[in-house]
Amino acid sequence: MSAVPDRVPEREGRGKAAVVTLGCRLNQADAALIHGRLKRAGFEIVPADSPDADVVVVNTCSVTATAARKSRAAAKRAKERCPGAKVIACGCDCERDPLFWNSNGTNAALPNIGKKSVAEIALGEPVSENAFLPSGKLPPTVFREEANAVFPFRHRAFVKIQEGCDSFCTYCVVPLLRGRERSRARDEVMEETRRLVGEGHREIVLTGVNVSAYADNGADLADLVLEILGIPGDFRLRLSSMEPHEANYRLLDVMASERKLCRFLHIPLQHGTDEILERMGRGRSTAEFAEFAETAAAKVPGIHLGTDVIVGFPGETETLFEKSLEFVSHLPLANIHVFRFSPREGTPAAGFDDKVPQRIAKERAGRFDALSKRFSENFERSLAGEKNSLLVEKKLPGGLVEGWSDNYLRLRIASNAAPGEIVEFILGKKISTPSS
Repeated sequence: MSAVPDRVPEREGRGKAAVVTLGCRLNQADAALIHGRLKRAGFEIVPADSPDADVVVVNTCSVTATAARKSRAAAKRAKERCPGAKVIACGCDCERDPLFWNSNGTNAALPNIGKKSVAEIALGEPVSENAFLPSGKLPPTVFREEANAVFPFRHRAFVKIQEGCDSFCTYCVVPLLRGRERSRARDEVMEETRRLVGEGHREIVLTGVNVSAYADNGADLADLVLEILGIPGDFRLRLSSMEPHEANYRLLDVMASERKLCRFLHIPLQHGTDEILERMGRGRSTAEFAEFAETAAAKVPGIHLGTDVIVGFPGETETLFEKSLEFVSHLPLANIHVFRFSPREGTPAAGFDDKVPQRIAKERAGRFDALSKRFSENFERSLAGEKNSLLVEKKLPGGLVEGWSDNYLRLRIASNAAPGEIVEFILGKKISTPSS
């Protein structure tokens, strides 16, 4: 079954459209689907910061208060940059605060399900009432996008395979914004991936709220990965962030045997003590996480294993913080994304007692940042002499190119390769990384 039936013709001459995207890789995959819908409706896709767009879609994020502020600032800039454009906001922050978005001067504000109706809104055509349905009302079932993702400005392509989350961690708004766990139909995922590989995309990234929860008619994520790896072509496959899950052990076996599957996993831990993990509602212990991390490092040499850690969670005493830092310091990690606890209205943790002062949370975050830097440096040194591959993203002066290795290092190497090519090379003793 085609994602978009061949009998539906593309329109022409509808003007220029830009999509401004904030937040996660899933939002980037959603943006590509919006690109596809707008292109089929007859719009020319222009860069996000184009000053002459006739339509600007702001694909918002609300996972933290900072993300929400950035989304609102992006909409304001879009209206200033393109004063005559139709500005359409959509996504998580529209879902979280529809009253704000319906009164701030945008032409329309759509929740996540409404992203499917962006083209109709842009054309001024009527849409179904379902376009304004909150994600919490969506049934946990297999879904279809019925659109072709378009990546006009990228060599990597993000394929959406999953939506929603059933974990309901006490600090997290994602289940409220994205709804319950749902998986995209396997045949549609395969068709989109084949098309993107055929169009020359050399890296495919599977995205979702929690891709390890993927399930369609008995097929899990490992089954889907194996089928994608069987697609003919010179490409590699990467997995985006996933939650701890028993099925992840099977993925390690696939990663160890299939070179086209990038040696990269990002699995959030969130805290290094069982006491705080229980208060977070994580449903996993530190021992379970450590066992998986050690198994991953043993089975897949050179794997880039990353994680998330929250500091300053309510009830995190100095003793518990030190215990968390000590536990994490012994894991075989390549990086840590460190977050200070940000209370989100509507979550249980927002009302927890024993809040940690921000000045203390900031100091604790600094100590984890230092640990993350040490992990990154040690990981890079451990790879010296290893054969690796780099997806070239841009050429630099002096015969250098810059891009991402398969195990997710941002590197500069000497090469004449063009952007979009995959280059094999041997890592030297000193790895050159671009300044931030």
